[in-house]
Amino acid sequence: MSSDSKVVAVVMGGGRGTRLYPLTTERCKPAVPLAGKYRLVDIPISNCINSGINRIFILTQFHTASLHRHIQNTYHFDPFGGGVVDILSAEQTDKTNDWYQGTADAVRRNLQHLRNEEHDYVLILSGDQLYRMDFSKIIAEHAASGADVTLAAMPIPVSKIEGLGLMGVDDDLKITKFAEKPKDPAVIEGLAMGPALEAKLGNANGAEKRCLASMGIYVFNRKALDDALANEMIDFGKEMIPSLLGNKGLSAYVFEGYWEDIGTVRAFFETNLAITDSLPPFDFFDEDAPIYTRNRSLPPSKINNCAVNNAVIGDGCIIEDSTIKRSVISSRSYVRSGTTLDNVVMMGADNYETNAEFARNDASGLPHFGLGHDCHIKGAIIDKNTRIGDRVSLSQEGKQDGVYQHGVVIRDGVLVVPKGITIPHGFEL
Repeated sequence: MSSDSKVVAVVMGGGRGTRLYPLTTERCKPAVPLAGKYRLVDIPISNCINSGINRIFILTQFHTASLHRHIQNTYHFDPFGGGVVDILSAEQTDKTNDWYQGTADAVRRNLQHLRNEEHDYVLILSGDQLYRMDFSKIIAEHAASGADVTLAAMPIPVSKIEGLGLMGVDDDLKITKFAEKPKDPAVIEGLAMGPALEAKLGNANGAEKRCLASMGIYVFNRKALDDALANEMIDFGKEMIPSLLGNKGLSAYVFEGYWEDIGTVRAFFETNLAITDSLPPFDFFDEDAPIYTRNRSLPPSKINNCAVNNAVIGDGCIIEDSTIKRSVISSRSYVRSGTTLDNVVMMGADNYETNAEFARNDASGLPHFGLGHDCHIKGAIIDKNTRIGDRVSLSQEGKQDGVYQHGVVIRDGVLVVPKGITIPHGFEL
């Protein structure tokens, strides 16, 4: 990035995260664990750091305690670089005393904090996506185009664009139309990319028409953002971006790498399991653009007499005489002998049981942290700090979405054991 390009980044994390419930019962979306050792917020922050952007603000308002702890324990910059990762929670002022009403409203209420930072551009990011992007490229293209606002866009086949904001562009990637989550086939057809643009993107002979879908990543010139927020619009995609057409210069930046919106329980589950594949769609092993997270100083995991196939296992785990298939096992997980895990995302624990706690729980019959002996778990997410007793059998197969005994939830066809739940010995679902 050019040394004279001054950028501040804003990560949107203020929503209730209702589509990720029950994973967001006690934490905000950016704090949800990912891939055995990370948090969702680590993705946009790492992309910023790898792109030379070190002034980053996280906007949030619900269940922020675990996010605060993670940020404070992870991201420390030396005093010479001027870097900061700061959380800006909703606050009462002499002008407002309620919650953020939407993405645009959240940024508007924090303009006073952004104005304290010297900058030319504001990079606005989502807090619930998995991707790797060099933001210096979109900033450079934005500056070269002369646009007021640039939207990152993915070419998506028409058959897969449900629930996405779509933009129509000319052959120079100037945005001429925008529709938030359109359903009318005629509208979608009118937003499809033309042959010249498809050829420019190397897809001249594509079998299916494609549209450019908004990734929820925006670059604003400083003045353009001030102007765009000088109203009462509350959402970027639904209101603000369409309102800027014809009033500001809007341009698209085409991104054709891996990108996944992790906004639902099903998407979260499948994205995690995909990481266990031999050739995963997202590469956490890229040393040139690493994903950063908290250093917990945990010991290596201990795996004794196990059959393991396609698994990601975090630090500090103890796995005894078990069978694990296509599963993600997070830090401090304890899996006891005779247990089988098949397509499971296990989030581990915040702490180990002490010897005294272990003896006390053993005497009382309370299950220990982690999984007991002879458990069979299939197609499930096991959240942090759960206690699952011996001979427990859990599967989502043949069951409807809903809340079941002992607080077990099935959402989007995925069985979830919420954070801190205890499931007694011998329970079957």
